[in-house]
Amino acid sequence: MDHPRDADRRHRPRIVAVAVGVALIEAVGTHAAQHSQPGRHSLDQLGYLLLLAGPALLLLRDRFPVAVCWGAAAVCGAYLIVGYPYGPVFLSVVVGFVNAVLAGHRRAAWAALGGLYLSHLVQALVHGGIDGWQEAGLLAWLLLVVLAAEVVRNRVEQREQRRLVRAEREQRVADEQRMGIARELHDVLAHSISLINVQAGVALELLDGDPDQARTALTTIKNTSKEALGEVRQVLGTLRSPGGGGAAAAPLSPAPGLARLGELVEQARAAGLEVALNRSGVVRALPRGVELAGFRIVQEALTNVIRHSSARTAVVAVHYGEAGLSLDVRDPGPLSAAGGPRAGGSGSGLTGMRERVAALGGSVSASPEGGGFHVHAELPFQEAP
Repeated sequence: MDHPRDADRRHRPRIVAVAVGVALIEAVGTHAAQHSQPGRHSLDQLGYLLLLAGPALLLLRDRFPVAVCWGAAAVCGAYLIVGYPYGPVFLSVVVGFVNAVLAGHRRAAWAALGGLYLSHLVQALVHGGIDGWQEAGLLAWLLLVVLAAEVVRNRVEQREQRRLVRAEREQRVADEQRMGIARELHDVLAHSISLINVQAGVALELLDGDPDQARTALTTIKNTSKEALGEVRQVLGTLRSPGGGGAAAAPLSPAPGLARLGELVEQARAAGLEVALNRSGVVRALPRGVELAGFRIVQEALTNVIRHSSARTAVVAVHYGEAGLSLDVRDPGPLSAAGGPRAGGSGSGLTGMRERVAALGGSVSASPEGGGFHVHAELPFQEAP
């Protein structure tokens, strides 16, 4: 965020240019106009001083908008009361008035303009009376100034409102992208680390008694960690996309989808969990969001079985319906001695699962069933906007 002094320094040339321009217009224009006003006082040193005082006050209009508006009106009022000739002397008042309105001091600006009109009435009475047509024209001119200032204020406020809405929308999109990346990382790491943890325990137990089985467990750990690193690179590659600081990394494996459920079954089997995968309906390619959500839901559900349940079997049912995909993951339980809260975890997996389904306009439930657990999800093929 810019420091106020830096902002003042940046706007100073524009402020000075406006003040100098107003001073030139008022001095030169009024000097030329006085020759056609024989009944008015000729411009002298005081007259020129008053003509230049209003523009000089405009140099402070960003810091003191109300004081500058009132000061410009007072200087112009004094100029009129003395009886100097008419001309573009009101220009500094107009600039000060509009600036005060844009700064949010509407009532103070209106009061300053009303005070200037009263000073005009005083000088009109002193110098020969009030001309109805002249007063009507002046009032119309003042009304036009007020209306123009209000129109400009409304435009500025609308532009600022659009900027805020755009910033909020961009922030919301950024938050959604961040949450999406967090969900992907959680799903990938939680599943892979759970498998690695199980296989590491197996390898430690069998290292001396059954080296071949221990070698198999270590090979599973190597393959699982390699695949997890590949998926993490793919997720983090989205941060390097054009506009994100560089080129995205090339995918090292096929994108997660329902066609890769067999891999999840094999990984679960390597961790000691026998999974029966049942598909029904017309198997076909689905929208990208549905494919990814379905894969991650099954992955998270099987990860929870491995971490929290003593069951050695689970059933995954995938049904391709007319308008949506149904997923069911069941295990017979019961909860393992080291499961539940003792198994760690923050509940982010279930939260991410619900967020994925909600983004697609579907529904998900995860609840105990008998001695085990049942996860059910409905994913419509038509993705929610």
